[in-house]
Amino acid sequence: MSISVDLSSKTALVMGVANARSLGWAIAEQLLAAGCRVGFSYQGERLKSELDKLLAGREGVWTQQADATSEDDLTALFARVKAEFGTLDMLVHSIGFAPRSAMDGRFVDTTPEDWNTALSVSAYTLVSTARHAEPLLNAGGSIVSLTYHASQQVVPKYNVMGVAKAALEAATRYLASEMGAAGVRVNTISAGPMRTIAARSIPGFGAMYEKAAAAAPLGRNATPEEVGKLALFLLSDLGSGMTGQTVYVDAGASIMTMKVD
Repeated sequence: MSISVDLSSKTALVMGVANARSLGWAIAEQLLAAGCRVGFSYQGERLKSELDKLLAGREGVWTQQADATSEDDLTALFARVKAEFGTLDMLVHSIGFAPRSAMDGRFVDTTPEDWNTALSVSAYTLVSTARHAEPLLNAGGSIVSLTYHASQQVVPKYNVMGVAKAALEAATRYLASEMGAAGVRVNTISAGPMRTIAARSIPGFGAMYEKAAAAAPLGRNATPEEVGKLALFLLSDLGSGMTGQTVYVDAGASIMTMKVD
């Protein structure tokens, strides 16, 4: 069974696509397939070349460099959104980072610098981008970000990123409470383990990936395509009654404490 979603009259900004394995790209693919006009922000020339490859030959798209932690860059980015689209219907926040030093050691040894970097990049940028987007967002608009279950339970070596994801989820609720009056919804997707660039920074990720699949009720991990489909639901009118939620797409892994054969 399939449901056709027509977004040909809609506009979206997708922030944080690094390459074809990015969950931000999995979401963007669904938006583009539905006919949405999409702008993309990236950080640094290295990522621009990857994004240009993905967008080659596509119509209704544009790109702009933007460091999400820079107010000047955000101001310029959303000025571009206004120039290209006039208004905005959807914002996808696919941004997260913690220094490798914060992942390799013990959580108790997290430095103030690494803490501030992880929380600023991975959580506060949702707040700052929502603030910049707010004047452009149409009634019925939707914001979606990406989180992970390490916000709720300890994932070895995820360390300060687990705290950052918890902050992201809390920020989602506070933003939803304030932006709802304008008809704007804010949700976050808790994706299960995915083989992304970000995942490679987690020591021992390969073993965790396999164990998560074995423990999940569906006997596998969720896929980036399934993340993209859930995002399409939340961003479109199909999810019109949902806001402030952390929505899981992880083949059920998060409900399990253990699996006994």
